[in-house]
Amino acid sequence: MAGVLFNAAELAAIADALADTSEGLTGSEIQFILSECGMTDVSSDLTKRKRLFNAFVESQNRRQDKTRVLGFIRKAMKPPRYARQPERYEPLRANVNRALAFVGMHVESDGTLKSSDAARTLPEAERRARELRDDLAVRNVHPDVLRFCRAELVADNYFHAVLEAVKSVADKIRSKTGLSGDGSALVDQVFGGVVPLLAINALTTESQKSEQKGFANLLRGTFGMFRNPTAHEARIHWSMTKEDAEDLLSLLSLIHRRLDAAGKP
Repeated sequence: MAGVLFNAAELAAIADALADTSEGLTGSEIQFILSECGMTDVSSDLTKRKRLFNAFVESQNRRQDKTRVLGFIRKAMKPPRYARQPERYEPLRANVNRALAFVGMHVESDGTLKSSDAARTLPEAERRARELRDDLAVRNVHPDVLRFCRAELVADNYFHAVLEAVKSVADKIRSKTGLSGDGSALVDQVFGGVVPLLAINALTTESQKSEQKGFANLLRGTFGMFRNPTAHEARIHWSMTKEDAEDLLSLLSLIHRRLDAAGKP
């Protein structure tokens, strides 16, 4: 990961993302992290983007490696930094991953910087997303799933598009119930028990009760497969193809349709 140096365009894209006017680091945060990384703040009087770009260029040119630039990204993307303003984290991570997609890297939700398949051009990223959306439209996939087939996600990895779509399932369950949990615990709260909070049918026959239990098991399996391991090894060991993504997104579409129709028993 620390091999070939970033070129000027790549450094500019990373600096622009990290120092974005509305969603990026503040000037004081940039100063603090530069100091943490042992990088020289060579132009503190300039705009945040130019200031960060110049610091990156100076460090990389002087050291002839990109180690400290990578270190800055890692420190900037540590989730604990945003404990008081958690709403800042995901927009910033999305911007940074958009820039990193073209150098074959991405920041995981836990702040870990990892390698990924590089998207070499913006048209390539757009093409991947368009093809995926078109194929899913033929399958009549739920619109809440299609929202996660954007270029910046697909450029990063098909896995990322599926992962974000899985998150949308939990969000829908929370919005319909007012709960704040996640994963299997949320499923148990909402779909378990004699009188669940949400039911996908009338629950008047044994067959309907079995269907409810089966749907709950499907949700548990989906969350367990994509939510629990995302900060660990799952993405490294799963090279997801477009066909894999289409099948999984179709399954998530079915889940969304059942959730849309679910209500109090």
